Amino acid sequence: MPLLEKVRITDIGSEGNALARVDNQVVFVPMLIPGDVVDIRVIRKRKKYLEGSVVRFHEYSPERIKPVCRHFGVCGGCKWQHLPYELQLKFKQKQVVDNLTRIGKVQLPVIDAITGSSNIFNYRNKLEYTFSDRRWLTREEVNSDSDFEKEDALGFHIPGLFDKVLDIRECHLQPEPSNAIREAVRRYAHKKCLPFFNLRQQSGFLRNLIIRNTSDGKVMVILIFFLDEKERREGLLDFIASEFPQISSLFYIINNKRNDSLSDQEPVLYRGDGYLVEYMDGLKFRIGPKSFYQTNTEQALSLYMTARDFAGLSGNEIVYDLYTGTGTIANYVASMSAKVIGIEYIEDAVKDACINSELNNIRNAKFFAGDMRKILSEQFISENGHPDVIITDPPRAGMHEDVVKTILAASPEKIVYISCNPSTQARDILLLSEKFDVARVQPVDMFPHTHHVENVVLLKKRSQ
Repeated sequence: MPLLEKVRITDIGSEGNALARVDNQVVFVPMLIPGDVVDIRVIRKRKKYLEGSVVRFHEYSPERIKPVCRHFGVCGGCKWQHLPYELQLKFKQKQVVDNLTRIGKVQLPVIDAITGSSNIFNYRNKLEYTFSDRRWLTREEVNSDSDFEKEDALGFHIPGLFDKVLDIRECHLQPEPSNAIREAVRRYAHKKCLPFFNLRQQSGFLRNLIIRNTSDGKVMVILIFFLDEKERREGLLDFIASEFPQISSLFYIINNKRNDSLSDQEPVLYRGDGYLVEYMDGLKFRIGPKSFYQTNTEQALSLYMTARDFAGLSGNEIVYDLYTGTGTIANYVASMSAKVIGIEYIEDAVKDACINSELNNIRNAKFFAGDMRKILSEQFISENGHPDVIITDPPRAGMHEDVVKTILAASPEKIVYISCNPSTQARDILLLSEKFDVARVQPVDMFPHTHHVENVVLLKKRSQ
């Protein structure tokens, strides 16, 4: 493959990768920032662009900063740690604008400045670690004369490699005691010779470790075992409970399937409470071991406040909350609505949504479980009331075209569209532009040091 010499990086583009132009051709390279001058090895030729990797640095961008984490560059979690936070926000805002104008092709108002996160480290309330009996080796380690073959790992999957795990010794995404719990589990496992999992061979004892926490310091730990061995399991669980009294919920799961998915697994409460409780703007939300909850609690409140502000509720509206999850947004706007209807595919999430309504004495929210395409129909709307406002927060793939058609037919006065993927959001907005205009746009940074950005768009029905 060709070598491109002394290429200056000029921008950041798709998926957070750096961008350069060589002979009128776009080149994407990971882990660089504008101002870097590098030699690039082309590793893949696409129809409209090239993909490359860095061979040599000639100049470092003056805006480059030193990453905080020792695993930067190998771990796929925080690819922008070398970029000052104000520039991270700039490129996230640009990503939103580019997608809405390039894909959405709609007239935009002045876009509100992105809402940054006051905490750019230790902002996550959930992390999942994986045990592996053979750790991922860096290129330097592979080329060295040392023997690392017998070293195991407790950490994160290497991006794009389902069976490769990077050993993590520090992580700055979740507050303590997250790191302390992980390292204590590792030490105990080594002392007691508890074998780490091998995904390909389907062997070993320890499989995954999940740590959740609340803003008031409560902690939930879930240990996933491959084998159902009571004595060894209880030895580890008792050790964790005695070492960390702040753990208020301790669960375990026996997962002997070939994959790590826990959606069909039943957590067993070993000690403590069966859930955590998070407080948000006067509301309480119960979080079980499998519950979905926004992983940045503080920014979740900013996101929900923006959605509620955009909805402009007077107390008389019927609100539909599509892809409601555990009903956090539905319950959050209920006090300012006549009625809220939440729809979600995952039944367990709907159960959590109902529990959260009961927990907060909310009587005007009703939740339905099932495929959005099938549930959201003319008959459903006639039975539950015509929506004045639709709030929609779909997965990264966006909304199915059939769902968009039903929303157009329902013709609410307002749509508040929350998205974690501005490109699919822009695609859906283009379809909705048949009847709706974009009135406001508010990006929100939920995940500092990554390229990911949440975006809230208010669409208003066009007067006929």
